[in-house]
Amino acid sequence: MKIGVLALQGAFREHLDTLRAIGVEGVRVREPADLADGSGLILPGGESTTMRQLIERWGLHEPILDLADAGKPIFGTCAGMIVLAVEIAGGEPPILPLLDVTVERNAFGRQLDSFEAELDVPILGRTPVHGVFIRAPIIERTGPDVDILARLDDGRIVAVRQRNIVATAFHPELAGETRFHRLVATMAAEHDDPGEGSGRRPHPTRRAASARRERSGS
Repeated sequence: MKIGVLALQGAFREHLDTLRAIGVEGVRVREPADLADGSGLILPGGESTTMRQLIERWGLHEPILDLADAGKPIFGTCAGMIVLAVEIAGGEPPILPLLDVTVERNAFGRQLDSFEAELDVPILGRTPVHGVFIRAPIIERTGPDVDILARLDDGRIVAVRQRNIVATAFHPELAGETRFHRLVATMAAEHDDPGEGSGRRPHPTRRAASARRERSGS
């Protein structure tokens, strides 16, 4: 199995290190050909406006949408969650509208307001997940098909999953946390071999690319 990590900008090296730690080969993705043999993709933290520009410049927009339409898992952390959102608060057009949420960028303030928190994520077991929040976004709205995976103590949503798309407002990879990456690797394995360990669970629903293009106005 190979899982790509978008390596155009941001904290992609830590994701590659985390994949290596769980025995999965990570591939730096900088152009469409890098996605060819991948079983999934991780969008790291960074600066979402810059990521938008680089995704377009390097011709990655449609190939990433095609990867999602094929049912392969995509995992976005922090800015990666903004990149995946159908709606960005303030009216900014979406980048890769794969996740039916509304996100607010920099919801906690400046970098000086960064913090860490222990989060209950039942899908990952009883032990809390340690999350690092750096200029983090927040999820203001979730669509009916979106599963909420984690909230802060004040109820604000910081982790979600919609079929084959997973996103967190925080950085698990900066805290030495591997369970989200293991979840994505498991999803990738079940996509590659639906009969392996999947039981009676439904295969991730494939979404029409045309619907996404309509939402993004392209």
